[in-house]
Amino acid sequence: MKIIDAHIHFSNIHSFHHTAKSLSQVTYDAEGLQKEFKNSGIVAAVAMGLTESVEGAFPDKNTPTPMGLDLQDSLPSNIGCCPGINPYQLTEAALLQLDQQLSQKETVGMKIYLGYYPFYAYDKVYGPVYELAKKHKVPVVFHTGDTYSNRGLLKYAHPLTLDEVAVQHRDISFMMAHLGDPWVLDGAEVVYKNDNMFADLSGLVVGNAAAASAERVSFKLQHVKHAIAYCDHYEKLVFGTDWPLVQIQPYIELMLDYIPEEHHHNFFFANALNLFPKLHRLLEDEDA
Repeated sequence: MKIIDAHIHFSNIHSFHHTAKSLSQVTYDAEGLQKEFKNSGIVAAVAMGLTESVEGAFPDKNTPTPMGLDLQDSLPSNIGCCPGINPYQLTEAALLQLDQQLSQKETVGMKIYLGYYPFYAYDKVYGPVYELAKKHKVPVVFHTGDTYSNRGLLKYAHPLTLDEVAVQHRDISFMMAHLGDPWVLDGAEVVYKNDNMFADLSGLVVGNAAAASAERVSFKLQHVKHAIAYCDHYEKLVFGTDWPLVQIQPYIELMLDYIPEEHHHNFFFANALNLFPKLHRLLEDEDA
């Protein structure tokens, strides 16, 4: 089965290095990523741009927009990028650079880090970002739910806040990362209600293969199973891992248990292509 991982990271963030070493036990570099891709049937991925100006500073007010993928000098060719948005750094020059970057084939969307930065999705600061999404016909991804930093503010990351944006911008496709976990039932309702709202199921578990085993997380993730069943829109649920926070193959096996078999192709592959149409070009280049 071909799989697209629609939510990974490839940035030189201190907490990612720490998690990779101490919790998920992955090799956090291009070679390690490609090895996991090969072992797991991953044919393409979407990496969420994220940078920090000082080690350990994320969420960082000073890092420039667009935030990119700075783990290594070169990016694997089968990875698309969603440059990250720092709402404190949305100058005219930054927006021009973002506009130019969105013209590149490997730039498949944009990422807004709700909760990490204290602005709601409907705040006017993001207005120019949504206009660029319309211009380039790319989706906007939102972090929702728990933040991987105790400096985050959860009220800004609640999935219900996305309902207003989805209604105001019906001509933009949005992806709610993590289905708003732990508020997944609220997240499922926003996806259910709005035709233009998708959700990935990444980042529900952090750790190695043992941590991601279905037996170990069965009780912990009952709320996720409930939300998936309630949503009942498997054409809008997207596979992602949040690598390097978790090993890829064990997470795939976990999701195989959470998504009905008849929806596996859409969930693991086709839905990502529908949401991120520029991924078609990356796959064509890989096959050439």
